[in-house]
Amino acid sequence: MNILLLLVTFFLMEGATWIIHKYVMHGFLWALHRDHHDHSNEGHLERNDWFFVIFALPAIVLMYLGAEQGFNHLFYIGLGITLYGMAYFFVHDIFIHQRISLLRNTENPYLLAIRRAHKQHHKHTGKEDGECFGFLWVPVKYFKMYFNKK
Repeated sequence: MNILLLLVTFFLMEGATWIIHKYVMHGFLWALHRDHHDHSNEGHLERNDWFFVIFALPAIVLMYLGAEQGFNHLFYIGLGITLYGMAYFFVHDIFIHQRISLLRNTENPYLLAIRRAHKQHHKHTGKEDGECFGFLWVPVKYFKMYFNKK
């Protein structure tokens, strides 16, 4: 049952990510997210990277409280959030933005669709008129671009 809770949490995080990205990161916390779009920060880290800390805090608290109570459901919810955050880091920061060169020349249709959708998201440098706020699931048209190639 705990593994099911972990998996459900992981997949629900996609919806939470879409909502948070669209309404928080492109909303009232745009000041933190802006440099991710306009590349105004010249260092290796961006103000946008604070979101990793912001999103890690609830996961840490849930895992701590769940572990204190005998590894109950709170621990597995926190672990699901943490695993989603790890997936986000590897796909977004390493694969898409190439902070570490990895899978640069992939021909995997799923990964190419995600990369293309993210590129569409970044064509908008302002907080308005954005698209493709998801992470692991993006609009079907991007999947069709790569899965229907002959």
